[in-house]
This record gives sequence, structure tokens and C-alpha cells, in this order.
Amino acid sequence: MKKFLALLLSLSMVLALSACGGTKSDDDNAKGDETKTDAPAETATDFKVGFIMLHDENSTYDLNFINAAKEACEKLGVEYKIITNVPEGQECYDKAAELADDGCNIIFADSFGHEDYMIQAAKEFPNVQFCHSTGTKAHTEGLSNYHNAFASIYEGRYLAGVAAGMKLNDMIANGYITEDQAKMGYVGAFTYAEVISGYTSFYLGAKSVCPSVTMDVTFTGSWYDETAEKEGANKLIANGCVLISQHADSMGAPTACETAGVPNISYNGSTQSACPNTFIVSSRIDWAPYYEYAITAAMNGEAIDADWTGT
Repeated sequence: MKKFLALLLSLSMVLALSACGGTKSDDDNAKGDETKTDAPAETATDFKVGFIMLHDENSTYDLNFINAAKEACEKLGVEYKIITNVPEGQECYDKAAELADDGCNIIFADSFGHEDYMIQAAKEFPNVQFCHSTGTKAHTEGLSNYHNAFASIYEGRYLAGVAAGMKLNDMIANGYITEDQAKMGYVGAFTYAEVISGYTSFYLGAKSVCPSVTMDVTFTGSWYDETAEKEGANKLIANGCVLISQHADSMGAPTACETAGVPNISYNGSTQSACPNTFIVSSRIDWAPYYEYAITAAMNGEAIDADWTGT
């Protein structure tokens, strides 16, 4: 089993692109931006890419997008600008328009609630391509310069559940818990389809190797609320959950697990360095392939899929 676990943990649990649906709420008013201009001389330096992020690097969700944006743009040798802490309101349109006026040829946004404002900008700037992660309206809007992207993240969730089930089996075999104590906890953000499909897949993955497993789920009502996520994890642990995972964007649940000594499956990035005693594995979505695809298509004047789903 140890060899199988090692093999499982060595697998890349990264999908071709990300999805985190639902309306995100954020009371951050601060704005940040980062511009990279040192494109290699042999590339088309007059091509520019803009990114709009709901939060900043402190959010595991947004950090995953930020890292992918930098990776893709630096690989393609294009200039880019990243604007962080952009709420799901008119501020999104304002920043999209700002990026378009600043010469960006293609603009990406990373949060579900940005969609209507990206569509507004796409209508006003028909010569700029607008790509929105996790949205749903590209196929109904029918705009040639507006596109949605998503991923089958439930696939990675299932594999993470297999790793969780193997950990539970190990705890049972070593006498830490009994079979009927194999209960997991899951900290979810909202009761949206993407969250539900994720924790369902996670549970089914665990059950495929640990038949006695059960799972409790709690919701925070926010994508990024470190206090609520920590409280949610602690509540689940107090109710007998011996392993925790989450679909939320802060370090709240992982740090609660590290403090309590409870194994944790993280999301959107490894927490191994911050939680070395309780981290098991992480599932995340790699947005870099989608960014490379869309940017390359825009550079070449080629059509971008209205709805693109990575597997």
C-alpha cells in the first residue's frame, strides 16, 4: 500500500484548466497590479495580455491563476499586466476597460461574478478578446470576442479522495481509529454545483478504497474567509471527523488541521511547507495550458473556443 500511495502522490493531479464556480463575495477595496515588460527580443513585444484577479497571492485560488499567468506569458514572451483585488462589481468593468485602453489584446478574469462586467467590456471593445474562467454565458451571448473556460476538477477530487481513503485505512490498520470512526469532514464555500460535484467525487474516491467511510460537510458562505474556514474545520474535528478537505480559498482549514494534528487534503496548491505534519496531497487546476492556448490563438488571429473545458 505504501508503494501505491507513493505512486499516487507522485501523480500530477493538475488539470488542464481551473474552475471554481459560484458568486464570490469580497469586501477588499485595495487594488494591486503587476506589469511585466521584458519580453524576449525575438517575440512580438507589441502584444499585451491583461489579467483581472478577485484576490491576491494570499488566496490559494487566485495564486494558482497568478502563477499560471506568469508562466504562460513568460513562456510566450509577451508583455502582461496583472490587477489583483478586483471585486465582482462595476470595478471589474472599470479595470477591463483600463486594460483595453492600455493596449491589452486579450484580457482574462478569474472569478464567476466578474462575468457580466467582462461581457460589458467585450461589447465596448470588439477588437479585444475577453476570456472568463468559470462563467456560463459565452454560448448565449454569441460574441466573437467573449469566451468561457472551465475544467473537470472532479477528476482530481476523486484521486484526492482515493489518497484520503488510503490514509484512513492506514489509521485503521494502526489502531488509531476503528472502521466506524472513519469519518471525513469537508469545508465548502457555497452550495453550488461545482462545490457539490467536488465533494461528491472526493467522497466516492475515498469510499472506493475505504468502504466504511462517511463524511460531514459544512459551508462558510464565502470563497475566502480564513476565520470561517478555520471555525468550520474545528467544528468538523470536534464532531469526530478524523480527516479534513475543503473547497475554499484560504489557509484556514489546513492550519486548523495542523494545530489539531488531523490529516488534511488541500486545494489549489500544496500546503506541505506550512502544514508539514498533516498535509497528504493537493488537487489543483493548472491554468497555464489554457492561457497559452488562448493567447497564442489571439496572437495568430485564430478563433478561441466559446466554451473550453480541460480534462
